[in-house]
Amino acid sequence: MKSHATTACDIALFGALGDLAQRKLLPALYQLERSALLHADTRLMALARDKTDLAGFEARIRERFKARIAEADWDEEAMSRFFSRFTYTCLNFKACEGYQSLTQWRDGRKAPLIVYMATPPSLYGTIGEHLSTCGAVGQNTRVVVEKPIGQNFATSCQINDRLARYFSESQLYRIDHYLGKETVQNLIALRFANNLFATQWNQKYISHVEITVAETVGIEGRWGYFDQAGQLRDMVQNHLLQLLCLIAMDPPSDLSADSIRDEKVKVLKALKPLTGDLLETHLVRGQYTAGNIEGAQVPGYLDEEGAVSGSSTETFVAIKAELANWRWAGVPFYLRTGKRMPQKYSQIIIHFKPAPHYIFDPDQKHIANNKLIIRLQPDEGISLQVLTKDQGLDKGMRLRQGPLQLSFSEAFQAERVPDAYERLLWEVMNGNQYLFVRRDEVEYAWRWIDRLIESWEAMNVPPKRYPAGSWGPVASIAMITRDGRSWYEDV
Repeated sequence: MKSHATTACDIALFGALGDLAQRKLLPALYQLERSALLHADTRLMALARDKTDLAGFEARIRERFKARIAEADWDEEAMSRFFSRFTYTCLNFKACEGYQSLTQWRDGRKAPLIVYMATPPSLYGTIGEHLSTCGAVGQNTRVVVEKPIGQNFATSCQINDRLARYFSESQLYRIDHYLGKETVQNLIALRFANNLFATQWNQKYISHVEITVAETVGIEGRWGYFDQAGQLRDMVQNHLLQLLCLIAMDPPSDLSADSIRDEKVKVLKALKPLTGDLLETHLVRGQYTAGNIEGAQVPGYLDEEGAVSGSSTETFVAIKAELANWRWAGVPFYLRTGKRMPQKYSQIIIHFKPAPHYIFDPDQKHIANNKLIIRLQPDEGISLQVLTKDQGLDKGMRLRQGPLQLSFSEAFQAERVPDAYERLLWEVMNGNQYLFVRRDEVEYAWRWIDRLIESWEAMNVPPKRYPAGSWGPVASIAMITRDGRSWYEDV
């Protein structure tokens, strides 16, 4: 089968039997194989601590694939080709000795080496050091690491400093999987390829923006990790600020990686700090209690397995963020994310200002504004809410609100919408960095988050309780209601 990939490469997957690799990375690589997007000479090395062999590795992954790969996507011929690319190596990531197996596997190959560290960030520097020591690092090495990087600005710098000893910035690909979603990439096209939106994307025409990432799940057995992070570090710093940057950034001069990332950094630098009295009106922290999700009773955060009583870690955050620049002066960005919400979805809603003079039924004035709804999950798509005349002779000039809608699953029925990790792995293989996060982006985001955390810790106020299955604390509704607005699902 002829490959559509531009060049062959070697991919070394550290943590190949970990949760991330089994849930996301290996299924994504299989889908690339199935779509003929892996070069015929691309090779894969799975590195993990488990004492198994290649046959045992394949058996475990095939079993996991049964729950991850749709029946329609299961192609035994492609599956066999996929596993024939693999070498398996049992490796203690902290010990330098075993890394020689990777050097021997490379054996002077000129193809780029992609090192994917699907490991805790604390191991990034160690793996980089041992790769350098064993002579596996070259100019054509590309290193992929997962966010969040560190627990704050200081630890982020420590991890990035260690990586910088062995790899240049041009070799580092920091993944935020939200940036690989088709809808997020379409956001760039929507904004900058359509003058309809490009000319109205500012404070003159937009009243406010909502960004919501809601999860129905709880901690999923990760209480120890999550309690050290919390929703602010885990989701706001990691994902929501990236989405805010793509919504708010100025047009880049071109689509090169640095042009796009330069504009995103300007947004992060323009974020107004939340301190003092603003914390009471612009920030809500919550923690879920027992409740009902999809008809089933679920425990509260402090009753989850492994929980420590008295924890004040937040599982919900709502923020009213503002930017100090000309484009967005006076436009609030309402960010909201939480666990144990009634629905799982991620969406961005751009609320346009109403026409300056309203001539229709006064009772309908509250619906007289357009909304652009960008759905990231579960059903990716874009919907523009517009006003039209209601049908019927007896309706007069009554208005109705309805969508001009693009659902990716419906519009591209002949094609499967690729998973975010498929796109990101494909871009790494082709050496494109525009969907990945530069070091200064990470650090400016951490600076803003750190200041926020320091301020609320100084207040020593516990998170507000909310029952599982609700949309968070009542205070989050009050935050937006004070501005005469409502969260979208409440309208």
